[in-house]
Amino acid sequence: MQFFRKITEGLKKTRDAFVDRVAEVLKPGRKLEPEDYEALEAALLRADVGPATAERILEDVKRRLATGAEDPSRALRDAVGAVVEAPDGGASAATPRPHVTLVVGVNGTGKTTTIAKLAHRYKEAGESVLLVACDTFRAAAGDQLEVWAERAGVEMVRQASGADPAAVAFDGMARAKSRNVARAIVDTAGRLHVKANLMAELDKIRRVIERGIPGAPHETLLVLDATVGQNGLQQAREFGRILPITGIVLTKLDGTAKGGVVLAIADALRIPIRWVGVGEGMDDLVPFDPHEYASALVGAPSA
Repeated sequence: MQFFRKITEGLKKTRDAFVDRVAEVLKPGRKLEPEDYEALEAALLRADVGPATAERILEDVKRRLATGAEDPSRALRDAVGAVVEAPDGGASAATPRPHVTLVVGVNGTGKTTTIAKLAHRYKEAGESVLLVACDTFRAAAGDQLEVWAERAGVEMVRQASGADPAAVAFDGMARAKSRNVARAIVDTAGRLHVKANLMAELDKIRRVIERGIPGAPHETLLVLDATVGQNGLQQAREFGRILPITGIVLTKLDGTAKGGVVLAIADALRIPIRWVGVGEGMDDLVPFDPHEYASALVGAPSA
Protein backbone atom coordinates (compact mmCIF):
# COMPACT_ATOMS: atom_id res chain seq x y z
CA MET A 1 0.00 0.00 0.00
CA GLN A 2 2.93 2.34 0.61
CA PHE A 3 3.88 2.31 -3.06
CA PHE A 4 0.31 2.94 -4.21
CA ARG A 5 -0.10 5.92 -1.89
CA LYS A 6 3.32 7.33 -2.80
CA ILE A 7 2.98 6.76 -6.54
CA THR A 8 -0.55 8.16 -6.58
CA GLU A 9 0.72 11.34 -4.94
CA GLY A 10 3.84 11.42 -7.13
CA LEU A 11 1.90 10.98 -10.36
CA LYS A 12 -0.65 13.67 -9.55
CA LYS A 13 0.63 16.13 -12.17
CA THR A 14 0.77 13.47 -14.86
CA ARG A 15 -2.54 11.84 -13.93
CA ASP A 16 -4.42 15.14 -13.76
CA ALA A 17 -3.12 16.20 -17.16
CA PHE A 18 -3.77 12.78 -18.66
CA VAL A 19 -7.18 11.87 -17.22
CA ASP A 20 -8.65 15.34 -17.68
CA ARG A 21 -8.13 15.00 -21.44
CA VAL A 22 -9.67 11.54 -21.73
CA ALA A 23 -12.24 11.37 -18.91
CA GLU A 24 -15.10 11.13 -21.38
CA VAL A 25 -13.37 8.38 -23.36
CA LEU A 26 -12.79 6.27 -20.25
CA LYS A 27 -16.38 6.18 -19.06
CA PRO A 28 -17.59 2.65 -18.20
CA GLY A 29 -19.53 0.95 -20.97
CA ARG A 30 -18.45 3.40 -23.67
CA LYS A 31 -17.82 1.91 -27.10
CA LEU A 32 -14.65 3.53 -28.39
CA GLU A 33 -14.70 5.12 -31.82
CA PRO A 34 -11.67 6.05 -33.97
CA GLU A 35 -11.72 9.61 -32.62
CA ASP A 36 -11.61 8.24 -29.06
CA TYR A 37 -8.44 6.34 -29.84
CA GLU A 38 -7.00 9.50 -31.34
CA ALA A 39 -7.76 11.34 -28.10
CA LEU A 40 -6.11 8.59 -26.08
CA GLU A 41 -3.06 8.65 -28.33
CA ALA A 42 -2.73 12.43 -28.01
CA ALA A 43 -2.97 12.19 -24.21
CA LEU A 44 -0.35 9.43 -24.08
CA LEU A 45 2.02 11.44 -26.26
CA ARG A 46 1.58 14.53 -24.06
CA ALA A 47 2.55 12.37 -21.08
CA ASP A 48 5.79 11.54 -22.94
CA VAL A 49 4.96 7.91 -23.58
CA GLY A 50 6.42 8.05 -27.09
CA PRO A 51 4.78 7.13 -30.44
CA ALA A 52 5.79 3.45 -30.64
CA THR A 53 4.76 2.68 -27.07
CA ALA A 54 1.51 4.63 -27.40
CA GLU A 55 0.61 2.63 -30.50
CA ARG A 56 1.38 -0.64 -28.72
CA ILE A 57 -0.80 0.32 -25.76
CA LEU A 58 -3.74 1.31 -27.96
CA GLU A 59 -3.56 -1.92 -29.93
CA ASP A 60 -3.66 -3.81 -26.64
CA VAL A 61 -6.66 -1.76 -25.50
CA LYS A 62 -8.49 -2.62 -28.72
CA ARG A 63 -7.75 -6.29 -28.24
CA ARG A 64 -8.98 -6.26 -24.66
CA LEU A 65 -12.16 -4.39 -25.50
CA ALA A 66 -12.90 -6.75 -28.39
CA THR A 67 -13.70 -9.41 -25.80
CA GLY A 68 -16.44 -7.19 -24.38
CA ALA A 69 -15.30 -8.06 -20.87
CA GLU A 70 -13.68 -4.78 -19.80
CA ASP A 71 -14.55 -1.13 -19.71
CA PRO A 72 -12.12 1.32 -21.40
CA SER A 73 -10.54 2.50 -18.15
CA ARG A 74 -9.67 -1.01 -16.97
CA ALA A 75 -8.53 -2.04 -20.44
CA LEU A 76 -6.15 0.92 -20.54
CA ARG A 77 -4.94 0.22 -17.02
CA ASP A 78 -4.15 -3.40 -17.87
CA ALA A 79 -2.47 -2.46 -21.16
CA VAL A 80 -0.26 0.05 -19.35
CA GLY A 81 0.56 -2.51 -16.67
CA ALA A 82 1.59 -5.04 -19.30
CA VAL A 83 4.09 -2.57 -20.79
CA VAL A 84 5.84 -1.87 -17.49
CA GLU A 85 5.82 -5.45 -16.22
CA ALA A 86 9.44 -6.33 -15.36
CA PRO A 87 11.08 -8.44 -18.11
CA ASP A 88 12.35 -10.79 -15.39
CA GLY A 89 8.88 -11.07 -13.92
CA GLY A 90 10.09 -9.32 -10.80
CA ALA A 91 11.79 -12.50 -9.61
CA SER A 92 14.80 -12.14 -7.34
CA ALA A 93 17.43 -14.72 -6.55
CA ALA A 94 19.00 -15.26 -3.12
CA THR A 95 20.93 -12.14 -2.08
CA PRO A 96 24.72 -12.68 -1.95
CA ARG A 97 26.76 -11.16 0.89
CA PRO A 98 28.18 -8.64 0.42
CA HIS A 99 25.63 -7.58 -2.18
CA VAL A 100 27.22 -4.88 -4.35
CA THR A 101 25.21 -2.22 -6.16
CA LEU A 102 26.94 0.05 -8.67
CA VAL A 103 25.05 3.32 -9.22
CA VAL A 104 25.60 5.39 -12.37
CA GLY A 105 24.01 8.35 -14.15
CA VAL A 106 24.57 11.81 -15.56
CA ASN A 107 24.96 14.96 -13.50
CA GLY A 108 21.85 16.30 -11.81
CA THR A 109 19.72 13.15 -11.82
CA GLY A 110 19.66 12.82 -8.02
CA LYS A 111 22.16 9.96 -7.93
CA THR A 112 23.76 10.80 -4.59
CA THR A 113 20.45 11.32 -2.79
CA THR A 114 19.18 8.08 -4.33
CA ILE A 115 22.15 6.26 -2.80
CA ALA A 116 21.42 7.88 0.56
CA LYS A 117 17.78 6.79 0.38
CA LEU A 118 18.76 3.24 -0.52
CA ALA A 119 21.22 3.14 2.39
CA HIS A 120 18.53 4.45 4.74
CA ARG A 121 16.05 1.87 3.51
CA TYR A 122 18.44 -1.06 3.93
CA LYS A 123 19.60 0.16 7.35
CA GLU A 124 15.98 0.49 8.50
CA ALA A 125 15.47 -3.12 7.38
CA GLY A 126 18.28 -4.18 9.71
CA GLU A 127 21.04 -4.64 7.10
CA SER A 128 24.60 -3.35 7.44
CA VAL A 129 25.55 -0.93 4.67
CA LEU A 130 28.84 0.40 3.29
CA LEU A 131 28.97 3.36 0.90
CA VAL A 132 31.92 3.57 -1.51
CA ALA A 133 32.65 7.08 -2.80
CA CYS A 134 34.13 6.61 -6.27
CA ASP A 135 33.21 10.14 -7.34
CA THR A 136 36.64 11.69 -6.85
CA PHE A 137 36.32 14.21 -9.70
CA ARG A 138 34.07 16.66 -7.86
CA ALA A 139 35.68 18.07 -4.72
CA ALA A 140 32.45 18.23 -2.72
CA ALA A 141 31.10 14.84 -3.82
CA GLY A 142 32.78 12.83 -1.08
CA ASP A 143 31.78 15.38 1.55
CA GLN A 144 28.17 15.30 0.39
CA LEU A 145 28.03 11.50 0.49
CA GLU A 146 29.71 11.47 3.91
CA VAL A 147 26.99 13.74 5.29
CA TRP A 148 24.36 11.33 3.97
CA ALA A 149 26.25 8.36 5.38
CA GLU A 150 26.28 9.95 8.82
CA ARG A 151 22.57 10.71 8.62
CA ALA A 152 21.78 7.15 7.61
CA GLY A 153 24.17 5.74 10.21
CA VAL A 154 26.24 3.70 7.75
CA GLU A 155 29.96 3.29 7.03
CA MET A 156 31.77 4.86 4.12
CA VAL A 157 35.01 4.38 2.18
CA ARG A 158 36.56 7.41 0.49
CA GLN A 159 39.89 8.86 -0.62
CA ALA A 160 41.16 12.35 -1.34
CA SER A 161 39.75 14.37 -4.21
CA GLY A 162 41.46 13.43 -7.46
CA ALA A 163 42.25 9.87 -6.40
CA ASP A 164 41.81 7.02 -8.87
CA PRO A 165 38.13 5.98 -8.64
CA ALA A 166 39.07 2.36 -9.36
CA ALA A 167 41.43 2.42 -6.35
CA VAL A 168 38.57 3.56 -4.16
CA ALA A 169 36.44 0.72 -5.53
CA PHE A 170 39.25 -1.74 -4.69
CA ASP A 171 39.43 -0.46 -1.11
CA GLY A 172 35.65 -0.57 -0.87
CA MET A 173 35.42 -4.21 -1.87
CA ALA A 174 38.18 -5.14 0.60
CA ARG A 175 36.35 -3.34 3.40
CA ALA A 176 33.02 -4.88 2.45
CA LYS A 177 34.50 -8.37 2.70
CA SER A 178 36.47 -7.75 5.90
CA ARG A 179 33.44 -6.25 7.65
CA ASN A 180 31.07 -8.82 6.12
CA VAL A 181 28.53 -6.09 5.35
CA ALA A 182 25.21 -7.02 3.81
CA ARG A 183 25.17 -4.20 1.25
CA ALA A 184 27.87 -2.20 -0.49
CA ILE A 185 26.65 0.72 -2.62
CA VAL A 186 29.17 2.28 -4.99
CA ASP A 187 28.74 5.90 -6.02
CA THR A 188 30.30 7.13 -9.27
CA ALA A 189 30.91 10.52 -10.78
CA GLY A 190 27.99 11.97 -12.69
CA ARG A 191 29.11 12.04 -16.27
CA LEU A 192 27.81 13.01 -19.65
CA HIS A 193 26.95 9.92 -21.64
CA VAL A 194 28.65 11.48 -24.69
CA LYS A 195 32.10 11.54 -23.02
CA ALA A 196 33.78 8.30 -24.06
CA ASN A 197 36.72 8.54 -21.65
CA LEU A 198 34.48 9.04 -18.62
CA MET A 199 32.24 6.19 -19.69
CA ALA A 200 35.30 3.94 -20.06
CA GLU A 201 36.23 4.80 -16.47
CA LEU A 202 32.96 3.21 -15.37
CA ASP A 203 33.92 -0.08 -17.00
CA LYS A 204 37.26 0.05 -15.19
CA ILE A 205 35.46 0.49 -11.86
CA ARG A 206 33.18 -2.41 -12.71
CA ARG A 207 36.13 -4.68 -13.52
CA VAL A 208 37.89 -3.80 -10.25
CA ILE A 209 34.70 -4.55 -8.31
CA GLU A 210 34.40 -7.90 -10.05
CA ARG A 211 38.00 -8.80 -9.24
CA GLY A 212 37.46 -7.88 -5.60
CA ILE A 213 34.18 -9.79 -5.25
CA PRO A 214 33.55 -12.38 -8.00
CA GLY A 215 30.08 -11.98 -9.46
CA ALA A 216 29.82 -8.35 -8.37
CA PRO A 217 28.39 -5.86 -9.03
CA HIS A 218 25.22 -7.83 -8.48
CA GLU A 219 23.07 -4.85 -9.49
CA THR A 220 23.97 -1.92 -11.74
CA LEU A 221 21.41 0.83 -11.34
CA LEU A 222 21.07 3.70 -13.81
CA VAL A 223 19.53 6.80 -12.26
CA LEU A 224 17.37 8.81 -14.67
CA ASP A 225 15.58 12.11 -14.11
CA ALA A 226 11.90 11.76 -15.09
CA THR A 227 11.69 15.46 -15.97
CA VAL A 228 14.06 15.05 -18.95
CA GLY A 229 11.56 12.79 -20.69
CA GLN A 230 12.66 11.03 -23.85
CA ASN A 231 16.27 12.15 -23.42
CA GLY A 232 16.46 9.55 -20.67
CA LEU A 233 16.13 6.84 -23.32
CA GLN A 234 19.29 8.03 -25.07
CA GLN A 235 21.16 8.21 -21.77
CA ALA A 236 20.15 4.63 -20.97
CA ARG A 237 21.23 3.36 -24.39
CA GLU A 238 24.67 4.97 -24.07
CA PHE A 239 25.28 3.67 -20.56
CA GLY A 240 24.06 0.26 -21.69
CA ARG A 241 26.83 0.13 -24.29
CA ILE A 242 29.42 0.29 -21.51
CA LEU A 243 27.76 -1.52 -18.62
CA PRO A 244 25.16 -4.28 -18.22
CA ILE A 245 22.42 -2.14 -16.68
CA THR A 246 20.19 -4.36 -14.53
CA GLY A 247 17.72 -1.78 -13.26
CA ILE A 248 16.47 1.78 -13.57
CA VAL A 249 15.87 4.30 -10.80
CA LEU A 250 13.54 7.04 -12.00
CA THR A 251 13.76 10.18 -9.86
CA LYS A 252 11.68 13.37 -9.61
CA LEU A 253 8.53 11.65 -10.87
CA ASP A 254 6.48 13.99 -8.68
CA GLY A 255 7.94 17.04 -10.44
CA THR A 256 6.68 16.38 -13.96
CA ALA A 257 3.44 16.04 -15.90
CA LYS A 258 5.26 13.63 -18.21
CA GLY A 259 5.35 10.58 -15.96
CA GLY A 260 4.42 8.46 -18.95
CA VAL A 261 8.14 8.33 -19.72
CA VAL A 262 8.13 5.31 -17.39
CA LEU A 263 6.26 3.47 -20.14
CA ALA A 264 8.63 4.58 -22.89
CA ILE A 265 11.68 3.48 -20.89
CA ALA A 266 10.23 0.10 -19.90
CA ASP A 267 8.97 -0.63 -23.40
CA ALA A 268 12.00 0.49 -25.39
CA LEU A 269 14.77 -0.78 -23.13
CA ARG A 270 13.26 -3.85 -21.48
CA ILE A 271 15.24 -3.05 -18.34
CA PRO A 272 13.30 -3.41 -15.08
CA ILE A 273 12.39 -0.22 -13.25
CA ARG A 274 13.46 -1.01 -9.69
CA TRP A 275 12.79 2.21 -7.81
CA VAL A 276 11.00 5.53 -8.31
CA GLY A 277 11.58 8.80 -6.49
CA VAL A 278 8.36 10.61 -5.62
CA GLY A 279 9.58 13.29 -3.21
CA GLU A 280 12.53 14.67 -1.28
CA GLY A 281 12.07 12.72 1.97
CA MET A 282 14.22 9.74 2.90
CA ASP A 283 11.19 7.47 2.54
CA ASP A 284 10.24 8.85 -0.88
CA LEU A 285 12.22 6.28 -2.85
CA VAL A 286 9.92 3.29 -3.24
CA PRO A 287 10.10 -0.07 -5.03
CA PHE A 288 8.35 0.06 -8.37
CA ASP A 289 5.13 -1.90 -8.78
CA PRO A 290 3.96 -1.97 -12.42
CA HIS A 291 0.30 -2.66 -11.74
CA GLU A 292 -0.07 -0.01 -9.06
CA TYR A 293 1.73 2.46 -11.31
CA ALA A 294 -0.80 1.69 -14.05
CA SER A 295 -3.71 2.13 -11.64
CA ALA A 296 -2.34 5.41 -10.33
CA LEU A 297 -1.72 6.77 -13.84
CA VAL A 298 -5.09 5.85 -15.31
CA GLY A 299 -7.11 6.40 -12.15
CA ALA A 300 -8.63 2.93 -12.32
CA PRO A 301 -8.30 0.78 -9.18
CA SER A 302 -6.30 -2.41 -9.43
CA ALA A 303 -8.24 -5.64 -9.54
